[in-house]
Amino acid sequence: MSAAPAVAALDWGTTRLRAWLLDNTGKVLAERRGDDGLITAREKGFANVLESHLGAMGAPDTLPVIICGMAGSRQGWIEAPYVTVPAPIGAILRGAARIEGSRRDIRIVPGLAQRLADAPDVMRGEETQLAGAGLPAKGRHLVCMPGTHSKWVSVEDGAVAGFGTWPTGELFSVLAGHSILKHSLGEHPAPVAADSPFFRQWCERALGEGGDITSKLFAIRAAGLLQDLQPAEAAAALSGLLIGGEIASARRRYGASEAPVVLVASGTLATLYGSALGFAGLAFRTVDADEAVRAGLVEAARENGMIGGAS
Repeated sequence: MSAAPAVAALDWGTTRLRAWLLDNTGKVLAERRGDDGLITAREKGFANVLESHLGAMGAPDTLPVIICGMAGSRQGWIEAPYVTVPAPIGAILRGAARIEGSRRDIRIVPGLAQRLADAPDVMRGEETQLAGAGLPAKGRHLVCMPGTHSKWVSVEDGAVAGFGTWPTGELFSVLAGHSILKHSLGEHPAPVAADSPFFRQWCERALGEGGDITSKLFAIRAAGLLQDLQPAEAAAALSGLLIGGEIASARRRYGASEAPVVLVASGTLATLYGSALGFAGLAFRTVDADEAVRAGLVEAARENGMIGGAS
């Protein structure tokens, strides 16, 4: 490493873990990724897993650690209580829960809770990406964070006003593997490309229906039987239908925004959602999800006094 690390930052999910050593500016000095998420860490011990990764990166014994994600869930290392929205993003970060009894200063960023009677919702991990997405301090902004459980977040003047979850990735997996559509997509669904005409066609169908996609799902099976829709084409159709339905539903819930939608994503998801937002006629700007979570973790470390400001 060419510089001394200021903090270790971890995005600790249910099945995966990403760890970085960062300097004061958020520059990556070392990185580790592994399959020892919450499920594995509960067996091995969270402290043991953490120290293993820190040791492999050469972290000093007293280096502070900031964590986001499922390590702060009820089943995690400790429960970092949800912050109820609406809430300023800075106040959310300052609510990080401290691990007691460690030689290190270790803190876990809390998740968010929306306690509306007709729209209860929770998130963990995405709030840190939100903090690192570079949102302007003023104005209303709509943020889309795709994934297994996609989040759409309304931010007003630097505060989270509300959010919603669309389990689009999980629905694709369940429908592809445990519904009649498994006969259309095959045992191992093909990767979906954003330039697939079938992705676009079925995405636009969902957008045209305003997000009502349930009546279209079986049509994928019927198209295989009657129109020779091939397995790779069926996978693209299902992906387009689900993503288009999500976008149409979110647009109906949150309405129009003067500012472009902020798409926090990377890799294939960034490409697919970017194309789908374009089909919907929505302006957007993309923020890399990895960069956002690292920036958010650095900001959380600053808000909690674990490191100083950038030099």
